Amino acid sequence: MKKPIVAIVGRPNVGKSTLFNALAGEMISIVKDTPGVTRDRIYADVNWLNYNFTLIDTGGIEPDSKDVILSQMREQAEVAIRTADVIIFLVDVRQGLVDSDDKVANMLRRSGKPVVLAVNKVDSFEKFQADVYEFYNLGIGEPYPISSANRQGLGDLLDAVVKDFPKADETEEAEDDRPRIAVIGKPNAGKSSLINRLTGENRVIVSDVAGTTRDAVDTVLRRNGQEYIFIDTAGLRRKNKIKEDLERYSIIRAVTAVERADVVVLMIDATEGVTEQDAKIAGIAHDRGKGIIIAVNKWDAVEKNDKTAYEFTDKIRHVLSFLSYAEIIFLSALTGQRTGKLFDLIDMVIANQNMRVQTGVLNEILAEAVALNQPPSDKGRRLKIYYMTQVAVKPPTFVVFVNDKELMHFSYTRYLENQIRTAFGFKGTALKFLIREKKKD
Repeated sequence: MKKPIVAIVGRPNVGKSTLFNALAGEMISIVKDTPGVTRDRIYADVNWLNYNFTLIDTGGIEPDSKDVILSQMREQAEVAIRTADVIIFLVDVRQGLVDSDDKVANMLRRSGKPVVLAVNKVDSFEKFQADVYEFYNLGIGEPYPISSANRQGLGDLLDAVVKDFPKADETEEAEDDRPRIAVIGKPNAGKSSLINRLTGENRVIVSDVAGTTRDAVDTVLRRNGQEYIFIDTAGLRRKNKIKEDLERYSIIRAVTAVERADVVVLMIDATEGVTEQDAKIAGIAHDRGKGIIIAVNKWDAVEKNDKTAYEFTDKIRHVLSFLSYAEIIFLSALTGQRTGKLFDLIDMVIANQNMRVQTGVLNEILAEAVALNQPPSDKGRRLKIYYMTQVAVKPPTFVVFVNDKELMHFSYTRYLENQIRTAFGFKGTALKFLIREKKKD
């Protein structure tokens, strides 16, 4: 099941970024006492009482503002509301109940989403009790008094939030075992064009204006009796190219699409080459352990010789060095060149994501690897590796039992990973390693 999405919404300057930072546990959003200062929607993965969810910080909603930035923030927040499973509606006890709060409450009611009302800046409940109760007039439900700055009342707020998370049997995707493929990348890399080519019809609006695809669109494709769900996303822009604040939403859209996906297709524009922004986008999928295929699009538009593909591959491997396991395909959504082969790669990556290796076979590989390259030692104490076992798939996850975790340097973990990949392939999927100490009797 995909991780629930929680969005913090409210008027400017009620303390959304401060609350976001308090819940995320680190200073991520810019906090400044100026309305509309949050120019980004920033996300964080949060854990509360064994519930994992993605938290979204939004720009402030000014329901009637004609200001361009604020009106775009309003549109951005509306998209966040549509995406979220639960909404935290934040108001300010010191400013009291204002007309804009009523208008935001009406917007939230129309969404039909679960809403938890948080009254911020309540550093003393006795002092502000009457002011807190005034917010019952919004008709949203019980107001939860909190102080984001002092981290007061956050536990009760989070308890209310997680109560509204969808149950496994309530989610439409819970029993849907069709492969899900998220197509992500910079604007204008050809994501929508690829899906249109694969479907043979214009299911997704395609335009030369970067950022046309504002929301993810699911498209079901059938090939050789197998159905696939393709998730098209808004492209991610470089920060210095963002003129519309709404474009920043595409980061969250990519995160939520990747959460739902089994395999991620990272589209790279062959005419631009692989960039640092491509690396940031790829990192979203890599961090979540998804299967990854790098699709170099517009290959028909590149002047080529017999070395062009090799040189481009080397550049990808250099800039996206953390994706050494990813499969690479050169294609053209415009002409259809090699697009049919994409399905074969998707099938292979899904098989590798679900591959299980028997513990006995795994430890034979481990013994051979240790014999070839002795584990490191520190201050006369040598790392001992007792055994390894696979505990999960999607991504394949291995637990390695050792005498001392501190001695298990990441470079030796990488060495073991390379030995496992040499033996079993695992192309297109990340591998996850958990190091556990096991004391010998």
